[in-house]
Amino acid sequence: MAGAAAMAIVSAFAGLLAGVLSSWGVGGGSLLILYMALVAGLNQQTAQGYNLLYFLPTSLSALVSHLTNKLVAVRLAVPAIAAGVVSALGVSFLASGLDTTVLRKIFGGFIILVGLSEVFYKERKDEDTHA
Repeated sequence: MAGAAAMAIVSAFAGLLAGVLSSWGVGGGSLLILYMALVAGLNQQTAQGYNLLYFLPTSLSALVSHLTNKLVAVRLAVPAIAAGVVSALGVSFLASGLDTTVLRKIFGGFIILVGLSEVFYKERKDEDTHA
């Protein structure tokens, strides 16, 4: 029982850390998938499913905050949201049929690309691009 309680505490901390990172725009959900697959022992598809469940309330709270602060160009966001929903549905069906090994390699490559872009991204000067 003590092991289960410790794992629950570690999982809660991982969720908290992923939430903080998500609020900073770092991609906490992707890091949460890594935690669930590598530490918690879930398979890749299950970890991605939990990540989607995690993403829904966190993204909704971020959207409300950004809309309140007028940081969302709604006329640009609506087509992006529609394209994202369609592609998420299509790729989720595709991913459910893939071998876990292939899925891990694809996800690993994606994480490497995201990490490299974070390391080598050069911030532009203060350009107001909000519409």
